[in-house]
Amino acid sequence: MTRLAQTAGLDDVQQEILSTVRDFVDKEIIPVATQLEHRDEYPTEIVEGLKELGLFGLMIPEEYGGLGESLLTYALCVEEIARGWMSVSGIINTHFIVAYMLKQHGTQEQKDTFLPRMALGEVRGAFSMSEPALGSDVSAISSKGVKDGEEYVLNGQKMWLTNGGTSSLVAVLCRSDEGHPEGTPPHKSMTTFLVEKEPGFGEVRPGLTIPGKIDKMGYKGVDTTELIMDGLRIPANRVLGGTTGRGFYQMMDGVEVGRVNVAARGCGVAQRAFELGVSYAQQRHTFGKPIAQHQAIQFKLAEMATKVEAAHAMMVNAARKKDSGERNDLEAGMAKYLASEYCKEVVEDAFRIHGGYGFSKEYEIERLYREAPMLLIGEGTAEIQKMIIGRRLLEEYRIQG
Repeated sequence: MTRLAQTAGLDDVQQEILSTVRDFVDKEIIPVATQLEHRDEYPTEIVEGLKELGLFGLMIPEEYGGLGESLLTYALCVEEIARGWMSVSGIINTHFIVAYMLKQHGTQEQKDTFLPRMALGEVRGAFSMSEPALGSDVSAISSKGVKDGEEYVLNGQKMWLTNGGTSSLVAVLCRSDEGHPEGTPPHKSMTTFLVEKEPGFGEVRPGLTIPGKIDKMGYKGVDTTELIMDGLRIPANRVLGGTTGRGFYQMMDGVEVGRVNVAARGCGVAQRAFELGVSYAQQRHTFGKPIAQHQAIQFKLAEMATKVEAAHAMMVNAARKKDSGERNDLEAGMAKYLASEYCKEVVEDAFRIHGGYGFSKEYEIERLYREAPMLLIGEGTAEIQKMIIGRRLLEEYRIQG
């Protein structure tokens, strides 16, 4: 069978990286993923293996000890990892967004301090925008950073941090009125602060508490947490880029590439669901023949495979657009929207093909069925993506005169 989701135009290095990652996923992730997920256990051994492969530094420039690869290479690796277990791809993706923000927006001192250790996986990243009361409305952020001499004092409560407990560096978006007069638009008075902390839960440094893991329907294993700042003091040289008021743009740049990677996760989960469905359909017999020989099942498989291919193509297009240096918010929004919606549909079709056994925790599709919904809301809901897409289309097709 011709494997789905092939990518044309890859060089030898890219193909070797992907082959290595695919082999690691097949041997080290898929055999243990469901067991670890059911125990909600952090995949320590898998993460150590990814560190040895250099994946924590895949897009970090070679001068800082990384591999200096493209967003496309990274996204294709994420697709493979999500095919094995989506939670592992989340651990990598959140770290990657912080490293990308540092590479693009950090001061030279910040890059020199953090990127070499991030490339090795010794420093692990998390980023924090959301708060309990605001959802997708980033402009409503209430967490605040106030200048006090050579330090900033941070107060507020953040929500939905992936890697919140295991990370040692968190990029936190706060409102900062210093230097921004009253009446300044909210998005121009936000600052990204680089907060160093000890991994773990409870008070991880004076003024900073990670209460514990949030219990979730799916996306288990990876730690998703709150973050509470109460008089947290950080030095002024930990303002990302060294200047306040740029946090919104820095975060949106990070989220834009993050959306490509959420699309890649959707592609990977959908591909695994198709693999499970097409395999089961050839093993399960009804009315004297494998159910794969029933036209109704063949129709499902055809639709599933087409959706896997379409989502993969849009994800690759969005990554290549960003790699070219062009604006890609339209393509990233489309890719994230389509891949997450198609992922949900492909997983549900595979679940239906499994019949009653799909409802059993003994079968892998049960785990995928609980994981897919997270992609519908992560890095911006479908409704947010459609707003972005609609606005960009109106820019491109604006009537003149």
